[in-house]
Amino acid sequence: KKPDNSFEISTPETTVQTIIQTKTIIIATGSKYRMLGLASEQKYLGRGVSTCATCDGFFFTGKEIIVVGGGDSAAEESTFLTKFAKKIYVVHRRDTLRASKIMQDRVLKNPKIEMIWNSTVEEILGDGKRITGVRLRNLLNNTTREMTIGGVFLAIGHIPNTKAFENFVKLDEKGYIITDRNMQTSVAGVFASGDVQDHTYRQAITAAGTGCMAAIEAEKYLETHHK
Repeated sequence: KKPDNSFEISTPETTVQTIIQTKTIIIATGSKYRMLGLASEQKYLGRGVSTCATCDGFFFTGKEIIVVGGGDSAAEESTFLTKFAKKIYVVHRRDTLRASKIMQDRVLKNPKIEMIWNSTVEEILGDGKRITGVRLRNLLNNTTREMTIGGVFLAIGHIPNTKAFENFVKLDEKGYIITDRNMQTSVAGVFASGDVQDHTYRQAITAAGTGCMAAIEAEKYLETHHK
C-alpha cells in the first residue's frame, strides 16, 4: 500500500514482471482441493476420481464407491452420495471421525455407509481409461489389500490460495482471508470474495454472490475515498 492509499501489485509472469497500480483490490483467487499426492490420482481425475459429490454424484448411481476423509466434508459428501451409490466406504486414517457429532451420527447410522478405519489409499487402480479399484494400507499392521470400486471421492479439505497475501491481510487459522459482512478485509480498500474467504459453502452461486457484493463495496469505496 502506498502513501496515497493506492496499491501497487506485482504480477510475475514467464519472463516479464508486470506492475499494476490501482486504487482498490478484490481478491478472488479461490481455493484448491487437498489431494492425496498420488500420480494415479491425477491420471484418473474425472475418470472415476472426483472432488465434488454435488457435481458428480449422479454419475456413480448404483456403484460401490470410496470417500476419503474424516471431517465434516467427508461426512457431508458420503451422506449426500447415499442418494446415488449402492454402497459407500469411508476411508479414514484414524479410528474416530473429526466431524461434528450430528454429522458423525448421520454417517455411522446410515446402513449404506461402512467405515474403514486406520487406513489410507496407497494407490488408485485402473485400466488406463477408468478407475477399477484402490489399494488400501492399514496403518496399524502395515498390511495392504485391494478393493474393486467404481469411484473415489476425495474429501480431505481445501487449501485457500492466499500465500501471496499472508503479510498483507489478516487470515484465519485455516488460511482463509477474514472479511466483514461487506467483504472488506483488514486493509481498507481491499476486498475478498468467493472460496478464498468462504470455507463453509464453497459453491459457484455463493462465490458469484460475494463477488457481486465485493464489486459494489469497491465502487462505494472509490466514490468515498478517490473522488
